Amino acid sequence: MRIVQRRALAWLVALAGVSSMVATVEVPVASAQRAVRRTVHASTQRRLRSFGTSEALRAYVQRILAAQRADARRERRRARRGSGGGYGAGSVAQRSMDGGGGSIDSLMSGALGGGAPAATRPAADPRSPAATAAGTSQTAAGEQSITNTQEVGIDEGDIVKVRGDHLVVLRRGRLFTVSLAGNRMQPISVVNAFPPGANDSEAWYDEMLVDGNKIVVIGFSYETSATELGMFDLDDAGRITHRATYYLRSNDYYSSRNYASRLIGHTLILYMPYSLIFEQWDEEGERATVTPSFPAMRRWRARGRDDWHQIVTASEVFQPIQPTSQPVLHTVVTCDLSRPDLRCRARGVVGPYGRTFYVSHEAVYVWVTSDEAETFWDEEEYDENGELVERARPPAPPPPGVVYRLPLAGGAPGALRVFGAPTDQLSLRAADGHLNALLTSEGNGDAMWASERSAGGVALLRVPIARIRPNAPVARREDYTVLPSVERRGALQNRFVGDQHVLYGVGGGWGPRVARRGPIFVHRYGANAATTTLELPHGTDRIEPMGAAAVAVGSDGRDLHFTAIRLAAPQAQIAGNYVERAASQGEERTHGFFYLPTSDSTGYLGLPVRGGRESGARHLRDTSASVLFLSVDDLRFAPLGSLASRAPANVADACIASCVDWYGNARPIFYRDRVYALLGYELVEGRIDARAIREIGRTDMLTLVNQPVARAGN
Repeated sequence: MRIVQRRALAWLVALAGVSSMVATVEVPVASAQRAVRRTVHASTQRRLRSFGTSEALRAYVQRILAAQRADARRERRRARRGSGGGYGAGSVAQRSMDGGGGSIDSLMSGALGGGAPAATRPAADPRSPAATAAGTSQTAAGEQSITNTQEVGIDEGDIVKVRGDHLVVLRRGRLFTVSLAGNRMQPISVVNAFPPGANDSEAWYDEMLVDGNKIVVIGFSYETSATELGMFDLDDAGRITHRATYYLRSNDYYSSRNYASRLIGHTLILYMPYSLIFEQWDEEGERATVTPSFPAMRRWRARGRDDWHQIVTASEVFQPIQPTSQPVLHTVVTCDLSRPDLRCRARGVVGPYGRTFYVSHEAVYVWVTSDEAETFWDEEEYDENGELVERARPPAPPPPGVVYRLPLAGGAPGALRVFGAPTDQLSLRAADGHLNALLTSEGNGDAMWASERSAGGVALLRVPIARIRPNAPVARREDYTVLPSVERRGALQNRFVGDQHVLYGVGGGWGPRVARRGPIFVHRYGANAATTTLELPHGTDRIEPMGAAAVAVGSDGRDLHFTAIRLAAPQAQIAGNYVERAASQGEERTHGFFYLPTSDSTGYLGLPVRGGRESGARHLRDTSASVLFLSVDDLRFAPLGSLASRAPANVADACIASCVDWYGNARPIFYRDRVYALLGYELVEGRIDARAIREIGRTDMLTLVNQPVARAGN
């Protein structure tokens, strides 16, 4: 069976206008589900226990493999007798990750005539080795953050960072620096994101973090089947030099919404999924070779290679609580960037593939979704007055999901058995001694494209963090609040704002812009809990904090709307609206937006935009037309104008690696008292005068690529 490269396929189909079909994560066939139950129920635990020894961990994997072989043989015998197809030609994990085998092949052939352009990014073979006020976060060096982070003080990997008077930009496999000193913009340096002398066209460079004079580039190398960490030095003049490159053996961490990296102080935090089984199939559907392997690290050398050394021990790998026939080690890696050489350690939990991870100041949370989703709030019943009728008790079997809490300061991890799944990292928030989670009953986490599909009932889980313990208790019925469901057509957006509100609604996501209008739901939790439904003249493609309020951004199929929402008691209200005609979002990721508060009730926001009916996935091949800026005064919007690109489409840039913009290419930047728009290789500066923004300068970083004398470090 041909392995479909999912990330590449999603891009192709999005450009063909049918991306929503790719977003569907297929459930394994019934026969496979029966096999899963036979295989793995005996291997699960009632509480968190580490494997203790490498021998115990390997023995667990071998038991899974032996059961899978037996199940595959039984299914093939049934198929020969004409009693139905089996799953011996592809694993359950492979089906759910790649979208269902032949159906995806057919989609590729039907929608695009087969074949994929060389610029697409392959997906990993699944079998291979506290407030959220945007714009107020501080970096480790004390600078104001230019990244729209989920949690204040926790930096997230992005394509642009700042250090002193220099912007650092990650763009299509290269690092650039631009000096902002002296009220000027001067490109200074460019280096390849891959090691000097290497030519890794199989690598993708997604995220970047800056800690003092160190730059860390996070990518994924398909040649090495590993997360790649490029370490670079940045001197006071803005010159970049390569220090070292390390590989962390893993599967692809890609998510259409989440980011793989966080930075707290000098501690780099990474999430990596890792399949514990590397397998190959012969023509008869038998596994020809099986090699259990574990996360490990090595340093790149120009001549020869360092040996892999494991960064996780069996005593830090915790046995599965959930049934799974394709065990994935959900790994959290921490690295100390204050050291001259990179040293990392890891902890992990074994479970099914579906996951979401979220980082608070105290812990990393990994929500692992079962292969067999099940919930108790889908079957809603109302009386004649429209009141919700008391529901039956949850089903007798334990909830299928588990949320793990791994403390950053060390100590024993905890677990909680749960129903439902978060849509993405923004569905989770740890505050006031509680873990709050907005869940859907048919969610599958945010791996790859799973978060781009909305389905099922909605509920808020609010549970004391102290109850997430090693004995893995079950979340109580009273911990859940059933909320209004959303329409199934579209992509769910959600966000916790302030101390007691969560908002959610549905938009077009990465797909084509279609005529849409619908409600946004605002739930106030805690004391005096209540839910308010606000009807909007547009879909909800983005929800962001604006101080103590929120803004919903979305398309009606033609125009781009900004709706301000006041969250004050007794209930949420629409407070302001602005419409940008014939426009749509140019960036889907959270980092494409930025709000800068200038007082308790005023501020500025920026967002990349492009044509009104263009697909949300358009940024994968084209940069935004411009960055739109609005002023905000007591939640009333006023247009300031835009900073626009002048670059021709498909400009030749001699790209070698990472030639699709999976993590975006345009950003509004508010730094000190200056305003910029990053638009691909262009950096445009504007000045706000008399309630309007006007361009005062621009530069093109691409000029460095054609000037070898300006390069440094490679």
